[in-house]
Amino acid sequence: MQERGKKTPYIIGLTGGIGSGKSTISSMFEELGAEIVDADKISHSIVRKNTPLHKEIVKHFGPDILDEKEELNRPLLRNIIFNDSKEKAWLEALMHPAIKNTISGIIKESQNPYIILSVPLLLESENYDFVDRVLVIDVPESLQLERIGKRDNISTELAQSIIKSQMNRSERNKRADDIIVNDAPIEEIRELVKQLHVKYQQAT
Repeated sequence: MQERGKKTPYIIGLTGGIGSGKSTISSMFEELGAEIVDADKISHSIVRKNTPLHKEIVKHFGPDILDEKEELNRPLLRNIIFNDSKEKAWLEALMHPAIKNTISGIIKESQNPYIILSVPLLLESENYDFVDRVLVIDVPESLQLERIGKRDNISTELAQSIIKSQMNRSERNKRADDIIVNDAPIEEIRELVKQLHVKYQQAT
């Protein structure tokens, strides 16, 4: 836990397996006025063409890792790292410190009572020990596979590999302070989000 002064936002770490609906839940909190900090969006922004991290990645993987616009070929990169644990570890060691530094700067400047910090690998990483509370978005694995296949147009085998690379469902849920099981009708989920929004405002 971080030592928080009066003006430091309360940090809710939102996480869940791939395809659990983290973006949808984050959007619901945002509609209620919460500030959202999305680690995935930050990770995309810091590796855009001509950034220092972009150059490091190209140097490591070679020019074939780029698409026709000279941006990172994300499907290719994802396929590489989820089939090679050493490459995955290398990329995470490069990315995580830069992502954390960016997040820290946003938190420092924030005037909001609480922040939803969306991080897919929140519980797998040691970079987020400043989080005050953990909200897990939980879904059955069968629903994860269905959503990933439709959204990302990838094979079932790759989808399963990605799921297995993340913390298993039961362990993730054990480490949660709050859980939203995201397999109910949208209005039921929205009501749960409203309840948590009130709870998080009071926690500050």
